[in-house]
Amino acid sequence: MKRSPLLLLTVAGTGVAIDQYSKHWATANLAFKEPMRVIGDLVTFTYTKNSGIAFGMFQGKMFPFYVFSVVAALAVFYLWARTPGMTRPREWSLALILGGAIGNLIDRVRFGEVTDFILLSWKGHYFPVFNVADMCVTFGVVLFALFWTRDPEPAAAPAPAADAPLVEASTAAAPVATSAPEGREG
Repeated sequence: MKRSPLLLLTVAGTGVAIDQYSKHWATANLAFKEPMRVIGDLVTFTYTKNSGIAFGMFQGKMFPFYVFSVVAALAVFYLWARTPGMTRPREWSLALILGGAIGNLIDRVRFGEVTDFILLSWKGHYFPVFNVADMCVTFGVVLFALFWTRDPEPAAAPAPAADAPLVEASTAAAPVATSAPEGREG
């Protein structure tokens, strides 16, 4: 299937737009306030800043984590350019990773850290706080793992046209050898 630059840029751009809007909303409505329960204890919106990488890992470490976002974006463009026949799930995986990488890159360049605000919990177990860009990267990586680790299904041969002449079986068969190979007689 022919790859689509429109799909890559639209999905990535939509991911960036939703990510940036949601972070702006979280800053305006959640900063310095009590957490907001969305679905009982399962989903809570709570405002936090993250100077580390995804899901709060390596907080406070003195490392330019924006480098990971730049490398991820460059890897996406490289894979996209080097894979001319790409299935839609493969394109979506790259587009989601690109959108998430750019979403968090914008925050790192502007503020030196990212805004996280989505908290999931289940029966007293808490998942690290994350944002929409993290979700895009995570879903993109899952799609990548599912669809890039195996070869795409070959396209089915087109069916002959209804008015195409049929080839008789006797003329379509391969020629049969009439003599034995040298040194071997029957």
